[in-house]
Amino acid sequence: MTSTTGRRVTANLNLTLDGRYHGPAGPGDMGAIVSYAATEAARNHLDRIHETATTALLGRLNAEGFLGFWPTIVDNEDADPRDRGYAKWLVDAEKVVLSSTLDTAPWARTRVANAPAVDVVTELKAAGEGDILVNSSASVIKPLLAADMIDRLYLMICPEIAGGGPRLFDDGLPASRWKLTHHEVGELGETAVVYDRVR
Repeated sequence: MTSTTGRRVTANLNLTLDGRYHGPAGPGDMGAIVSYAATEAARNHLDRIHETATTALLGRLNAEGFLGFWPTIVDNEDADPRDRGYAKWLVDAEKVVLSSTLDTAPWARTRVANAPAVDVVTELKAAGEGDILVNSSASVIKPLLAADMIDRLYLMICPEIAGGGPRLFDDGLPASRWKLTHHEVGELGETAVVYDRVR
């Protein structure tokens, strides 16, 4: 659903082989994913996800985690340059945080939206330029998939089966076709893929 402004909606998420974005013990159960987060393929993927984006769209929990960590990487000379590039992008980008509990944003260049993801994305697509990146926030990605509003998926597939936990692709999503536009296999068997929605 590319708008007249040309803004695309892109989404990034790490998944296990059984399609989970965390394990059965809850959001902190990232054992099947975390060991692949600092590989060369993962860092190349991180470098890729923000190259055309100007807006970061996040759920509140991810915003709190990301914006508590990534700004510390910007000036860390020991950090990988790809990590520093992403950190600088996140700090400088327009950020929209979906939350029903935050009244004001505690971060610079950030606004809080207490509205459904579909409504917020419709508003963002109507103005501005550059891609809108939904970064690792499954609670935001899922309703956008259900509304067929995602134009590009950046997925990192980790070669483990979590055996439980929520899946990204729930039953009942509208049927859709996607074109593979990039893939990279890492040294641990992790695979970074980019899929564009065929409309």
